Amino acid sequence: MPTKPLPPIAGRGAPTNPRPVRTGSLDREADGDWLDAAEDIDGMPPRLRTTVTVEHPKTIIARNASPDIGFDRSINPYRGCEHGCIYCFARPTHAFHDLSPGLDFESRLFAKPDAARLLRQELAKRNYKVAPLAIGTNTDGYQPIEREWRITRSVVEVLAETRHPLLITTKSDRLLRDIDLLAQMAKDDLVGVAISVTTLDPKIARTLEPRAPHPRRRLAAIRALIDVGVPTQVNISPIIPAITDHEIEAIMAAAAEAGAIRASYILMRLPFEVAPLFRAWLAAHYPDRADKVMHMVQDIRGGRDNDPGFYSRMKGRGIWPQLIRQRVKRAAREHGMDRSFPPIRSDLFRPPERDGQMEMF
Repeated sequence: MPTKPLPPIAGRGAPTNPRPVRTGSLDREADGDWLDAAEDIDGMPPRLRTTVTVEHPKTIIARNASPDIGFDRSINPYRGCEHGCIYCFARPTHAFHDLSPGLDFESRLFAKPDAARLLRQELAKRNYKVAPLAIGTNTDGYQPIEREWRITRSVVEVLAETRHPLLITTKSDRLLRDIDLLAQMAKDDLVGVAISVTTLDPKIARTLEPRAPHPRRRLAAIRALIDVGVPTQVNISPIIPAITDHEIEAIMAAAAEAGAIRASYILMRLPFEVAPLFRAWLAAHYPDRADKVMHMVQDIRGGRDNDPGFYSRMKGRGIWPQLIRQRVKRAAREHGMDRSFPPIRSDLFRPPERDGQMEMF
């Protein structure tokens, strides 16, 4: 007998909170409002609240050697993401903290307040070699809790001070709070920004990425950044078959009107625990086309829910990805967004002080 779809939870992306498949441990200091475990009051379930746990890592720069990613280092000021995007490929990482990739990922977050101090230490090492550092490639550095914690801001301050190249990916207009630093870095070709726009339909956005800013606010952020000289592109990410793929041309046109200099895209990926969460989301919000969507996903991914292979995981396989690629290229040409992104300079770096002492030579 088929399982009845669970009703969606208002303001949250995942309709379920499955137990983690992989487990780990982490020494941490609790901080926040732990009301998720509150008992029902007068027969009403408690509101699912966001909690924050302070994490004290020993280093802050994460390295990768992936051949299909255009950077080799990144910083994640937070673990988990309150935006609650159901498709987020970072969800499985919460399982390593004995937490669910479902609702836990978007409501039980980790913050790294030592990030700026640790970054300064790593940049001061004599053997440090400069290359663009990425923020927002795993979880969004400008998610809602950044408003109070300001960790991403502190990291950008260090990068601006040391004239270190920076790449930012976000789906939040909250980065405009740091526009002073970004404009300063842009004058020396030290920064590039990608604003992700998945859909222009607010109804789809409310369920797909429930706590991310309205798509129009993201487009306004593109305009504001362009106006102060920060090179900014639109990232149509992810493209979801039979849910958002019909909007490609409309998103490109809206981004071009906002001034975006370039467009990129990523097809939806469903690694590990993301696939069953996405299936549950489909059953809750799009039961009429759930089978069609997953059939197209599997057609793109070689008959599976996910293809983890380098290169193919980003591009997909078969006729459908080819059609998407042609549509994006055609729209980019029509709107003048087929230019190369301006090169980011790495030759202006000034190491921070080492142990409080300036370099003599």
